[in-house]
Amino acid sequence: MLGKKYKAKTNCSPITHNLNRDFFWMGQAIELAGQAGEKGEVPVAAMLIRENTLIAAAHNLREQHGNPIAHAEMLAIQAAAEEIGNWRFVDTTLYVTLEPCSMCAGAIVLARIPRVVYATTDPKSGAAGTLYNILQDERLNHRVELVSGVLAEESSALLKSFFQQRRRK
Repeated sequence: MLGKKYKAKTNCSPITHNLNRDFFWMGQAIELAGQAGEKGEVPVAAMLIRENTLIAAAHNLREQHGNPIAHAEMLAIQAAAEEIGNWRFVDTTLYVTLEPCSMCAGAIVLARIPRVVYATTDPKSGAAGTLYNILQDERLNHRVELVSGVLAEESSALLKSFFQQRRRK
């Protein structure tokens, strides 16, 4: 998926244009999260976008890798750094299907990602406003523009279905 170009509507206002783009990329992320769920991973995915071009995408791989830090955001950030050869992700947006945890939020701040769009909140470990707001903490050297709730129902339904199936086993 690296480097694929996608075009959002351009004949609309900047606000509508960003909203269309946000819905498009979040839809792509939810589709990738569904693939994670089919593999037995918690269905969370992240995509890093610059100038409406996909830089990197990943879904959770904690189960497959046996690695507690193999979260979608961490894997996408690592892949993006390798792809662009830089640790500063200026002019990018990270789309993630679940609110980032404190570990992922810390990595987002360190990578200088300026904008994060997430679908649904995480009441147990959300660090982008639910339990903490690391991404907009004024004590840190970088703050992130946050957009939440984009395709929240779709992402929530995917997570709910995954955990219901897991409990039945």
